[in-house]
Amino acid sequence: MTASADRYVSTRGYAADENFADALLRGIAPDGGLYMPAAWATMPADITQKGRTYADIGRDVLNPYIGSALPAGAVERALKRLVEGFDHPLVTPLVELEAGLFVLELFRGPTAAFKDLAMQLVAALSDEALAASGETLTLLTATSGDTGAAAVRAFAGAKRIKLIVLHPLDRVSPIQRKQMTTVQADNVLNLAVRGDFDDCQRLVKMLLSDETLREKGRLSSVNSINWGRLAGQIPYYVSATAQLGQAAHFVVPTGNFGDAFAGIAAGKMGLPVAGMTAAVNQNDALARAINEGVYDRRTAIESASVSMDVQAPSNFERLVFEASGRDADLTRQLFEDFAKHGTVTLPDSLLAALRKETSAVSVDEATTAEEIRHAHKAWGRVVCPHTAVALHAARKMDRNGAPVVALSTAHPSKFGGYVESVLGVAPEPAPVIAALGDQPERLSVVENDYAKVLETVSGFSA
Repeated sequence: MTASADRYVSTRGYAADENFADALLRGIAPDGGLYMPAAWATMPADITQKGRTYADIGRDVLNPYIGSALPAGAVERALKRLVEGFDHPLVTPLVELEAGLFVLELFRGPTAAFKDLAMQLVAALSDEALAASGETLTLLTATSGDTGAAAVRAFAGAKRIKLIVLHPLDRVSPIQRKQMTTVQADNVLNLAVRGDFDDCQRLVKMLLSDETLREKGRLSSVNSINWGRLAGQIPYYVSATAQLGQAAHFVVPTGNFGDAFAGIAAGKMGLPVAGMTAAVNQNDALARAINEGVYDRRTAIESASVSMDVQAPSNFERLVFEASGRDADLTRQLFEDFAKHGTVTLPDSLLAALRKETSAVSVDEATTAEEIRHAHKAWGRVVCPHTAVALHAARKMDRNGAPVVALSTAHPSKFGGYVESVLGVAPEPAPVIAALGDQPERLSVVENDYAKVLETVSGFSA
């Protein structure tokens, strides 16, 4: 039987294939793997033609992956909701900084971060799937800041969905925390974990695999381990290419590698891409894996670019699966060994294949601050620390004649305190940030202990 883009397989090979609705609502496969489309869809030849809207692009990207799994018109309705929440007609405008160097503004949405682009889609598509089935859903997400804020904004008040957000206590920016905790919705539970993001992510994966929770009803995640989230990020690579009128080399500031893998997915679908570079901060597990061939988990170190403080990026598993020729046995063994030992050496053939998909660069704290100063002096532009990581990597690379696009993932006012400490002036707040004011916050602090987290989550999801 021919593999189809609207059927989903696990990266670990032991789970039955699913349709889009089930993959979306389950999040992680029952064998612990991540869902991937059984085949890559092919983009229409005219998808980057001038005059096509973001909604047009999104429809052509997403429909093949959904097939008949959702009611007719679901994608169009979801995209309409998405576009209406952004303050620029292009949704993700491309801005030229100097000859051949661009930033793609992904922060024009309701929480001033790129996560809005996928989260608004996932919320709308989940509503469609649940309305069709009559079911309810409990969603879990780990966040280093922006994912949680975008999820709370997208799902607050949903009638069929409960949302549980785990963030590392005192390791997100004050603005990111407030965007999660000032939303007074009864279907949202904010948990501050005494640990780092990797601890939160580990706890979410354990919860998603807990059959006692699944017995109570649908359970899923809106982290980029969810294919629906990742698929919703593909359209802005197409939009950037359409705005340029040619292939670009994309430089992506990344933590969990979902944003970067969405760009790789776009290339698999036929988008002309001159190259991909994953730019990480001092939490450099991904860069060490790509550059040295050893995937080694270390304790995450707090950085100015807090959303990238990740030392076990989940979507590296999708990259390994794809680069290995979709070898589920190799993928399963590698990540089971990594979970057990915290380190694995990548086979030479796999390492060579990974390097064909992406390069990786690590940018330290001092360089991040210097890049913020450079952007302000050279272009009069104030950037967030995550964007600064990408810009530094972009400026230092050999461009080989292709335009370079650095993804600008958050408005600088989300990290206003740090940016002000670097520049001596505070960034002008985005309207959605200014609106936060001094609203009361609601959150629960929990220990980094699975039994205690399970007890709290069970009480809320009952």
